[in-house]
Amino acid sequence: MDREIIFRDLGKMEYAEAWEYQEKLFQAIIDAKQNNTASPNYLLFCEHPHVYTLGKSGSDTNLLLNQKSLEEKGATFFRTNRGGDITYHGPGQIVGYPILNLETFNLGIRNYIELLEESIIGLLKNYHIQAGRLDGASGVWLDAGTPGARKICAIGVRSSRFVTMHGFAFNVNTNLDYFSYINPCGFVDKGVTSMQKELDKKLDFEHIKHELKEIILDMLSKA
Repeated sequence: MDREIIFRDLGKMEYAEAWEYQEKLFQAIIDAKQNNTASPNYLLFCEHPHVYTLGKSGSDTNLLLNQKSLEEKGATFFRTNRGGDITYHGPGQIVGYPILNLETFNLGIRNYIELLEESIIGLLKNYHIQAGRLDGASGVWLDAGTPGARKICAIGVRSSRFVTMHGFAFNVNTNLDYFSYINPCGFVDKGVTSMQKELDKKLDFEHIKHELKEIILDMLSKA
């Protein structure tokens, strides 16, 4: 089975355009599986303009802005077919879309999500930021299980026939003010953070992207 992974940095891209592109690659892998032909896998990175996305299990009430307020903030809103609740994407955030045939990596969906979480945890460790998981919630958290728990990376995935799309949103130099207009991931009692906030300095965004790409590809190669 084909474990090739093609990495593409899409740069700054509108959410709708990236979603359409994902769907095309996602369907191509599913078609290849059904036809018993080989297909590469993909790891896409991009950065979106201000946008709020709501997962299948999410509630509209977790968006605290009306249409007029959204426009004033320069943001858009999309209902998506991923798991999870509401989240925010914007400049300074690495949005990763791995489009993978999990069977070629011997991964179940839970193991796959844990691999994504572990990739972010490993990168943060390189910067002396201790991160981990929070019981009952996907993503990567700091001070999980304490009143100061805050999320630094959200994860929401769709899978069909063990092929994945959507992925993660990792706050590097993100403007966290935009999270105040939602109940992030449906939580009303948890905070959000970024590498910039935790380290009190702006990070080299391109360097972090390169580091994270290498970590994810290395972990998938060892799966």
